[in-house]
Amino acid sequence: MGKTILAVDDELQTRDFVSTVLEENGYTPVLAENGEEAMEIIRQNKPDLVILDIMMPKQSGIKMYRELKRTESFKDIPVIVCSGLPRRTYLRAQAALTETSGESVPEPDAYIEKPVTPERLEDTIKKVLG
Repeated sequence: MGKTILAVDDELQTRDFVSTVLEENGYTPVLAENGEEAMEIIRQNKPDLVILDIMMPKQSGIKMYRELKRTESFKDIPVIVCSGLPRRTYLRAQAALTETSGESVPEPDAYIEKPVTPERLEDTIKKVLG
């Protein structure tokens, strides 16, 4: 198998969908249900890419993304946000958090709004990974 990609989503069907697309394209999928679980996986085995949902229990994708991008050893991991939340709403939330915390984070490498087709996911992964 090829590069390792961590897919983080609280919905089982979405994790299964992403895992299937990854396997069919030669990637090694690793799955997590929330941001807490994902960060633990990242600490143990740094993936080549993270596909991240935003609206999740325990630790939201917004919080996880900020933690990832503020951690020196993980900030270079590319992230594709794949969420039902519109991109503009996500960016507004990040801007508000930056205002209150004083710490800005870069935008994700790509943002896909759900529902997503296998082809769109595949194309986005290939663009991000090069």
